[in-house]
Amino acid sequence: MRPENANGKQDSGPQDATLALMALGWTLSDGSRADRLLALTGLDADALRAGIDNPVVLAAVLAFLADHEPDLIACADAIGSTPAALIAAQERLARDGWGR
Repeated sequence: MRPENANGKQDSGPQDATLALMALGWTLSDGSRADRLLALTGLDADALRAGIDNPVVLAAVLAFLADHEPDLIACADAIGSTPAALIAAQERLARDGWGR
């Protein structure tokens, strides 16, 4: 169980970041998918490198996958997760990242 913050909500933890990094690796393993990630998120390679430890950037990677269900399902399968776990991680990372 994740610790709750002062608002009674669970904080994102290392497992959320790990899932997002695994998803990023999967996404970048295909050139056209990687190009689509950069185009749709507005990130460039430098911003991605600089933000690799930023929950907002990691959430953007998972949101990119969530917006295209076939990729979300394929990624979850490839990294040994579930689509629901990736979506939950995205929501926690986004929430916690914006609260920095």
